[in-house]
Amino acid sequence: MTHIVVAPLARIAELAVRHKAREMISLLAVNQDFHRPAVIAAERHLKLGVNDITFAGTGDLIAPQEMHVRAIVDFARAWDRSAPLIVHCWMGVSRSPAAAMIASLALFPEDDDEALAQRLRLASPYATPNMRLVEIADEFLERKGRFTAAVKAIGRGKDANGDAPFVLPLPPVSVDAQPELSA
Repeated sequence: MTHIVVAPLARIAELAVRHKAREMISLLAVNQDFHRPAVIAAERHLKLGVNDITFAGTGDLIAPQEMHVRAIVDFARAWDRSAPLIVHCWMGVSRSPAAAMIASLALFPEDDDEALAQRLRLASPYATPNMRLVEIADEFLERKGRFTAAVKAIGRGKDANGDAPFVLPLPPVSVDAQPELSA
């Protein structure tokens, strides 16, 4: 079984090569341009234009919507898992941890929400999943409030500088057996 690598934009090429990833989810503002790593297949790169906000946006800001969650779920379910999946946003702290958790629940609906939140917190003391994505996914995936409650229970992560990628192991892999990610 493989894993999900959560990364800031600045580290995606390095981490894609190191982990031999071929698929990636990007969550960035609509006009935020970047170069897709050559090892990521263009047809297996999901680009979602969404800002890191937790309220309905005004002006140029695009708040996470159900269509974004649906795209993450569909993409994750089509992931062949023969290589790790890269999920990134600008800093790798809010949108991408939420998306990684959503992908995990899409693949493993029987997973315990609290256990997933604890795996996230153990993997990253900095992650603060975007609560709008979490709440939409909770409803979309019919988690009955468990996912939202579990993420709220781990609280806000430590302050981050945007250079703390991590590996989110998929169940039933134990946290002790998760792959190392040297910075």
